[in-house]
Amino acid sequence: MSNLDREAEPTMCGGRGFVVAEPVRELLSPRRVKLGESTEVRRLLPNLGRRMVGAWAFVDHYGPDDIADEPGMQVPPHPHMGLQTVSWLHEGEVLHRDSTGSLQTIRPRELGLMTSGRAISHSEESPRPHARLLHGAQLWVALPDSHRHTEPRFEHHADLPKVTAPGLSATLILGELDGAVSPGTTYTPIVGADLSLTRGADLSVPLEPDFEYAVLSMAGEAHVDGVPVLPGSMLYLGCGRTELPLRAESDASLMLLGGEPFDEELIMWWNFIGRSQDDITQAREDWMTGSRFGEVKGYDGGPLAAPELPAVPLRPRGRVR
Repeated sequence: MSNLDREAEPTMCGGRGFVVAEPVRELLSPRRVKLGESTEVRRLLPNLGRRMVGAWAFVDHYGPDDIADEPGMQVPPHPHMGLQTVSWLHEGEVLHRDSTGSLQTIRPRELGLMTSGRAISHSEESPRPHARLLHGAQLWVALPDSHRHTEPRFEHHADLPKVTAPGLSATLILGELDGAVSPGTTYTPIVGADLSLTRGADLSVPLEPDFEYAVLSMAGEAHVDGVPVLPGSMLYLGCGRTELPLRAESDASLMLLGGEPFDEELIMWWNFIGRSQDDITQAREDWMTGSRFGEVKGYDGGPLAAPELPAVPLRPRGRVR
């Protein structure tokens, strides 16, 4: 999914100076952003006070939206560099096309994982016809310097591992959780899991103390480590935890996101993650001149134009402990 903000601002993120080295309970409120003509998303990362959670660098939550009489998601071809995109649905379908030739319909609780590496372009749209409701999350994972120039690829995993406990059914999206391992390709120590809680559930989920974590509420009423987290908001939890207490006041859905704190300092601008002004400038030029990012075939419409670069220099920043 693209960042369609026409006034794209550079985001300086990464570096362990942004990491809270102990357990915290920091509730993040979303920023509302229009995505195309008919979809509004709630952006949780990057946030004014929190840029990354492990290698997770971008989190949008959207829906549930009634699109029975609407076109639904319509995101024209656009580029990515230096990251992975994670498409995750609770309701509806998204048709993915990309410049490697991939064509895939992604359905609820199936993993659509696109590794941009050095360069890729893709489009996303609601199929025709499509389901009445659309509800999901779109996330980006920053690639470490050693892998950011890798060849682009797309993975679709419909059968993902499950972790269960009384009142809990968890689908593992990326990484490892309680002995289960996702088939999705990762390049840093990371975890992403979809947690479905039944009303009255009261339990703890095992965590890695060296990871930092956050929980995104997708639906229902749940308390995370005693903090009520409403749908469309996210609770940042810091590091140093071995378990996470959860309690559900109703049937609820959460996304657990975590990973080893990301050491590298990054520049995230529009749909690119780089390390320098030159990285971003060259990527924009290559996209606008039709080189490097390939072509998305089959989408009914033209590609997105990149916004203008800001007048101020783009510099990676971040405090180092």
